[in-house]
Amino acid sequence: MNIDKILEIVSYTLPSLITGGVAYFFFTSYFKDQQNTRRWLLLKENQKESLPLRLQAYERMVLFLERIHPAQLLLRVVPPTEDKNDYATLLIHAIQTEFEHNLTQQIYITNECWDVINKSKTTTVQMIRKASLNMEIANASQLREAVLRELTEMEAPTSVAISFIKEELKSVL
Repeated sequence: MNIDKILEIVSYTLPSLITGGVAYFFFTSYFKDQQNTRRWLLLKENQKESLPLRLQAYERMVLFLERIHPAQLLLRVVPPTEDKNDYATLLIHAIQTEFEHNLTQQIYITNECWDVINKSKTTTVQMIRKASLNMEIANASQLREAVLRELTEMEAPTSVAISFIKEELKSVL
């Protein structure tokens, strides 16, 4: 008689456990799907708000690179005296000021892009410093000519960085 009671209990309990297990599986799957959907919607909403900020950061960095392009910089920054070292220092100071003005944009662009921009700035500063250390260059006018001459022989570092930004923007959009 005990065996009949046990079988009867098992016959009622087993279908209940199976139904409960299936219901648990479906509910957890449903809630995980809902959570993923909410997460995706939040990400989409954040992306909609952050994309204009990122694009603006890329624009500002292109503007920065255009402003520190040696040819543009030499036209914009007039030498106060004929001393080549003073002029080189003034040019480098102008580059550094522009850079500091745009420093916060790095939070909106990729690390790789920021490194390229930073290297471009550093290479431009080195180009000016190298020309100012040349003993054959006597004054600021000759320094300007030397930097412009070097630009005809090689591509400006800022142009390389702008090309990089354009390529990266293709993946952002």
